This record gives sequence, C-alpha cells and structure tokens, in this order.
Amino acid sequence: MALIDLANPTRFLTLATRVLPWLVGLTLALFAVGLYLTFFVAPDDYQQGAVVKIMFIHVPNAWLSMFVWGVMCVAALGTLVWRHPLADVAAKAAAPIGAAFTFLALATGSLWGRPMWGTYWVWDARLTSVLVLFLMYLGIIALWRTVEDPSRAARAAAILTLVGAINIPIIKFSVDWWNTLHQPASVFRAGGSAIDKSILVPLLVMAVAFTLLFLTLHVAAMRNEILRRRIRTLRLLQARMTNAGARA
Repeated sequence: MALIDLANPTRFLTLATRVLPWLVGLTLALFAVGLYLTFFVAPDDYQQGAVVKIMFIHVPNAWLSMFVWGVMCVAALGTLVWRHPLADVAAKAAAPIGAAFTFLALATGSLWGRPMWGTYWVWDARLTSVLVLFLMYLGIIALWRTVEDPSRAARAAAILTLVGAINIPIIKFSVDWWNTLHQPASVFRAGGSAIDKSILVPLLVMAVAFTLLFLTLHVAAMRNEILRRRIRTLRLLQARMTNAGARA
C-alpha cells in the first residue's frame, strides 16, 4: 500500500484495524521492559534518591507534549496547503492526546519539584511556556467543539496551530535564553549525553514506549473520528430525506 493510498479513509480504516493490535502489544512490551529497568536497574541518584525515578515519566511526557504539537503542525499544513483528506482528522485526534501528555508533564514536574525545589510551582520560563502550551491545546479542543462546520473548524484550528508553534522553540531553548531552575539539555546535546548509561537506557526505553503509546492512541482516535464523521453524514442525509418526504 502506497503512502498516498492512506488519503482514502476506507483504506486507512483497513490499515488501522490491522496494525492496532500489533501497536498495542509492542507498546505494552516496551512499557514492561522500561518499568523493569526503571525500578530494578536504574540506580537512585546520590542527591535526589528514589525521587529521581519521576524523571522516567516526566521527561517522555515533556518530550511528547512538544512532539504532538509538531505532528499537529504537519497536519495543519496538510489541511491548508496540500488539502489532504485526513489532515484535519489527524490534527483533531492528536489534540486531546497532546493535552494529556502536557498535563502529565506539568503534574509530574510539580511532584518532582516539591522535594527538589521546595515548592510545587515556580513561574520560571520553561514551566510557564509549557503551561501556555497546555492552554493552547485546550483552546484547539474548544475550537473544534464550538465550530459546527468541520471544514471551517479545520481551517481555523490549522491556523491557530501554526501560530502556536512559536512556543515550541521557546520551551526548548528557555533554559539557554533565561535563568531557570531547569537544567540545560543533557540527553541530546553536542558532545554526547551527560547522563550515565544506567539511567540513559531506561529513559530512552520509556521515551520510545510513550511515543508508541501516542501512536497507538492516535491511530485509534483517527479511526474513531472517521467513523464519527460517517455517522454524522448518514444522519444529515437521513434528515434531508425526511424533510424532503415531509414537503412532498
């Protein structure tokens, strides 16, 4: 099946039905491995103790909060530029998932910050910009729900998504541009990772597991959205036929 064939909703539904069981199985397997490495292999930090284990949940969710918005930006371009039939479906399906990952990043960050910083929240650049990202996700979701016409909602959401993309580099480079409590990049940086392999490997496994979780949820949500739109179309056709019959 060529990639262009996935523009056909029916073919996408067929592919989704085939790959979802494999995605679910692979996701569960990676989470099992990642959690084992996290709790039984990765050592406690010499300063933070066992609290450092929150990192294995917080960091993947923080990464996905930005990654999902990037996926939505690609979908927005697909809606506005390439007119891809499934682009707005992908964007609408991704928004609630991205909001959930962003909320988890904020929540786990607060739980991690309490014993380390002495407070659950500080208004530093990274925390504030991630909170703004969470609010933007909620705004996108609200926009989809308030605009009844799917095509108008898709265009409006696509524009808002692309405008909101300016916040992603702010989140990424906030620790370099301003004085924040967050440490600079330590996993992917010039000169190699600053994290020991005993912690880096479990962290990467958990990051891949969470990414597969997003992919699984996204494919399932897109499938549900396509089916929801088909039901809506059938109901509209039924209503029109009923009205035509009543006038006749």
